Amino acid sequence: MNFLFSKKQSSMAIVGALMITLGVQRSAAATTFNSAPLFDSAANYLTTIKRSDGGVDSADIYYPVLSDTDKSSLPIALLLQGALVDKSDYSNFANTVARYGFVVVVPNHIRTAISPMGAVTGLISEQQQVNDVLTYMQSENSNPASPIANLLDPSTLVLLGHSFGGAVGIAAIQGKCFAALCTEDFNRPEELKAGVFYGTNFRIGQENGILPAIDNDGIPIALIQGNRDGVAIPSNAELTYAQIQDFPKAFITIPGANHYGITNEDNLIREPKRPTLEQDVAIETIARWSALFLQGAALNNKDALDYVFNSGDTLDPNVSVTSIAKSIPEPTSVVSLLGLGVIGTSSLLTRKQKLVKK
Repeated sequence: MNFLFSKKQSSMAIVGALMITLGVQRSAAATTFNSAPLFDSAANYLTTIKRSDGGVDSADIYYPVLSDTDKSSLPIALLLQGALVDKSDYSNFANTVARYGFVVVVPNHIRTAISPMGAVTGLISEQQQVNDVLTYMQSENSNPASPIANLLDPSTLVLLGHSFGGAVGIAAIQGKCFAALCTEDFNRPEELKAGVFYGTNFRIGQENGILPAIDNDGIPIALIQGNRDGVAIPSNAELTYAQIQDFPKAFITIPGANHYGITNEDNLIREPKRPTLEQDVAIETIARWSALFLQGAALNNKDALDYVFNSGDTLDPNVSVTSIAKSIPEPTSVVSLLGLGVIGTSSLLTRKQKLVKK
């Protein structure tokens, strides 16, 4: 598929062209990178988070089990739930992401959302959770009674999201209050560094019509999509990806996964299509690619970024990276460019690695 780039993106391409890896040469680190979790296990505990509207959210917090010699400063990862999906349904996914070195917060957020189809009350994410969770976790880091006391990097927040929750995350990254996704004024915290969302698009919660440009203001975004998603159809995710203005960004397809590939079990009632990929394999795959994108984009782990942008889809039989745009400098980039001579910047912007198998 071809994606059109805005004038803003084109100018970025000209400036950053000499920093884009063409994949002609690989560093030694790329060939030896281990994509497995950093930690052997994760633990979790139940807590309550105060909301800015005066209510409280029940939340599960997952964190890696550290050895006595481990000294980590772990980023905060907020998982924004899909509409009407309980936090417990994400336990396997959240546990796996935590083992990659994140403290994952999964709240149950109950509210009433107003949509064109009427009012709906239940488990529905909203943008205000971003600031509420950040405030809570920063205080939790200094709470000596907390299992995660002094383990956090309170200056780094990343977002995970599923379905409607992913749309909330995309809205939050843009720093504006969007109808149905936000119930009061919203200010994006400076601690928000990146987001990766599964089974989502920016039509969710929004009116039909042409999708507006997604002004992510340099904050990296990845979309992960099952090609058997019968709820949030892949074509809407592709359109959403095309509207993300700034690099780095990624679009990652998981053949055989449906809308509930991220949850502990498939949903036979709300999803019309059955997956062909085993549920545990889908969960591990989505968690691994989510965590590695966040490691690279938010924590500047160049080996993780190389896996996501270059080598990972050739190593992982369960993933097809259909289109990627990046502007991450690597030591071999300039050498590769000099060897190839002058190349059009549009060919550097998007590198098609695999075609999705329909």
